[in-house]
Amino acid sequence: MSNLSFNVKEFLKKASMAYGVSGHEFYNAASVVEEAMTGLVDEIRRDPLHNIIGYRKGDGEGPRPKVMLAGHMDEIGLLVKKIEERGFLRVTGIGVDPRVLPGHEVIVYGRRPLTGLVGVKPPHLIAPENAMKAQKMEDLFIDLGLPEEEVRKLVRVGDVVTYKRQVTELQGDVLSGKSMDDRAGVGVILVCLDELRKYKVPADVYGVATTQEEVGLRGATVATYGIKPDIGIAIDVCHAETPGVPEWRTSQLGKGPAIATGGNIHPKVFQGLKKAAEELGIPVQTEVAPGPTGTDAWAMQVSGEGVATGLVSIPLRYMHTSVETLSVGDVEKAGRLLAKFIAACDEAFVKELTTWN
Repeated sequence: MSNLSFNVKEFLKKASMAYGVSGHEFYNAASVVEEAMTGLVDEIRRDPLHNIIGYRKGDGEGPRPKVMLAGHMDEIGLLVKKIEERGFLRVTGIGVDPRVLPGHEVIVYGRRPLTGLVGVKPPHLIAPENAMKAQKMEDLFIDLGLPEEEVRKLVRVGDVVTYKRQVTELQGDVLSGKSMDDRAGVGVILVCLDELRKYKVPADVYGVATTQEEVGLRGATVATYGIKPDIGIAIDVCHAETPGVPEWRTSQLGKGPAIATGGNIHPKVFQGLKKAAEELGIPVQTEVAPGPTGTDAWAMQVSGEGVATGLVSIPLRYMHTSVETLSVGDVEKAGRLLAKFIAACDEAFVKELTTWN
């Protein structure tokens, strides 16, 4: 049973069903995050890329270190590329795996939201040698069930398409739904901000729900440049154990968050996160990332004169599908350990970041 005052499970359910494909987070994903963040920070603002930036002033006078937390709120999706005869829509993907698309319900954001289906030729009408092969994006289309004339009135080339999916509660504390990558990371930030009420916090904290991560870490790039943090921590997802995937490439679902180590990560931030988890008795896993992590951590690390960076990940099954699956407990634990870590981020710790012994 969670002892948090912030209900992260309900947030995840609501955020998962919000819509905000990369570059279009303003549809309603940003509003859902903004609403949840209200009351947990002193100020909230949006920047020109629609990052949601929550500012929590640290305790005490004088110059305080800045800690930035980044979790991206954009999701994968589709864009309408062509309206064909009889009103079928051809699409292109933003991070979508075409293998899993056939048969999905989707929402096309035209002049009004339109429910559609991803269609494909039935196997009976495909040459036998091709019938069992995965379909390519160019083989797929969206059927709105409307005549062509009506479709052309309601839909334009460039309109956004998202999965239409309810959240499913599996056994225990496991949830499954779309866009848990990376609204789970935003959930971690909100848990952390809630937990910080328990501590005397020596640093100013910036909780950022970033945009356009799936298309190039753009939101994190500009937010870090503007905030100029001393420490930046990205919260994202990593691959959880899945049949057919080598164990060394995954973390375990429900066994605590994964803390990354490697070239993208400052050793003392890594050590500080591990220490915070140990002091709280929170189980954590180690994610080895020898090169760029492909997360907001990379954008933060190389911003300005450089930022001491960490990465905390939530184990997730079936990444970039509409049934991304995680443990709510892992999300809660990640938020708690981040709060504990931030409570130790005083000026002395920041000074230590410039030494490596």
